[in-house]
Amino acid sequence: MNPTTELTGRVVRAGDADYPEATSGWNLLFRHEPVAIVFARETLDVVNALGWARQHGVAVRVRSGRHCLEGWSNVDGGIVIDVSEMKSATVDAASGTATVGAGLNQLEAVTALGRAGLAAPTGTEGSVGLVGATLGGGFGLLTRYLGMASDNLLAAEVVVASGSGGAEVLTVDDTTNSDLLWALRGAGNGNFGVVTSLTYNVRPLTQTVYLTATWPGIGSLKEVFEAWQRCGPHTDNRLTSQLEIHRDDITLIGLLAAGSEQEATQLLAPILSVGDPEVSMTNADWAANYAGFQIPLDREPANWKFTSQFVYDPFPAEAIELVGAFMAKAPTPESNYFVNAFGGAVHVSEPQGGSAFAHRSALFYAEPGAAWGTRGGNPATDDPLTSTCLDWIAEFTAALAPYVNGAYANVPNAAAANWEHDYWGTNVERLRKVKAKYDPDNVFCFEQSIPPAGGPVSGNG
Repeated sequence: MNPTTELTGRVVRAGDADYPEATSGWNLLFRHEPVAIVFARETLDVVNALGWARQHGVAVRVRSGRHCLEGWSNVDGGIVIDVSEMKSATVDAASGTATVGAGLNQLEAVTALGRAGLAAPTGTEGSVGLVGATLGGGFGLLTRYLGMASDNLLAAEVVVASGSGGAEVLTVDDTTNSDLLWALRGAGNGNFGVVTSLTYNVRPLTQTVYLTATWPGIGSLKEVFEAWQRCGPHTDNRLTSQLEIHRDDITLIGLLAAGSEQEATQLLAPILSVGDPEVSMTNADWAANYAGFQIPLDREPANWKFTSQFVYDPFPAEAIELVGAFMAKAPTPESNYFVNAFGGAVHVSEPQGGSAFAHRSALFYAEPGAAWGTRGGNPATDDPLTSTCLDWIAEFTAALAPYVNGAYANVPNAAAANWEHDYWGTNVERLRKVKAKYDPDNVFCFEQSIPPAGGPVSGNG
């Protein structure tokens, strides 16, 4: 390694006028003070930042959309390598592929593909980094139709820590470093290197129906939830649906790919027939529908605490009653319980070479979430709601533990004792071997990073 490695790209250091904004994440519950944030514009900036960090013996964290829910993409006294300014998109409709820079968020990616009449699955929140969502698995309203985002990942460019104490750039695909591609499909966030570009399989999609149905109050929860879990994971693969339960209402969200409003209503009829929900539908191309349901950042609460759960068997009545009881005493109106149907393509679309994502056979994904505080208001440490919300989410999560199996690395359960196996199941040992091969010095180390097989459990390399 060149001993005079210098930081390149847009570098923000403590004391700079833009440092407070540069260090801030989406979830303001967590705050950190790194030595520097390097906003890479090209791959060489990432190489230099990683080399510099190793030369100076400081911790490294990797960041894209700033949505790491436990704040682990930032670090006190270390360096943050931020790829959010590496924005590019090259779409090849003839081959059905798209190569994008790691800086695109999900809204930007959906929009770029939509201009070509194409789509790949993403999560639902547009400001989330596409690379972060994909490397943890990635699911949303196209999941049952097109599979996980990670299922559609064909190749990547990755900057890893080299044996010489510096950094090197690897091409990763099904013939070159294929073991790393397997690991990136579900366990790639911050564990092995810095992903700077991704190549996806993309499919034509020019028309979708986006449906919402809202029930006031939660008095119908038992009937709505039971109908949804019996219908949502088993209906036509073109339809993916979600339930979002608040203290004061229940909302069903459905997305039908390449179908009519009448079809959407018919497919969701077992749920829509419960009570008298207020139903609305928008028939538009996927990019337009996706942009239409985004919530502006300034309207979102400042502080969040989520936990994640996978569910393999339908909830019995007592589990649904628990959800209702906890939501009835939710600490804020914005706190929620969210579920996303699996099944469909998720069960059958594992890519060539496989993936580290371990919950392909789940019936649905579930996520309790507490939300509080206003952006620009008091920090979470000074907000009396903080302890109330944290206690509520901990109790809620523990109450549902007998009915769930596994968790989602993109929504980490920070307090879990067996988190590796919760996220990756029987893939853990193989992942540790991949880690030992590509990051033997454990340079990419954070609170729940994968330790290398036979190597140290922490360190800066």
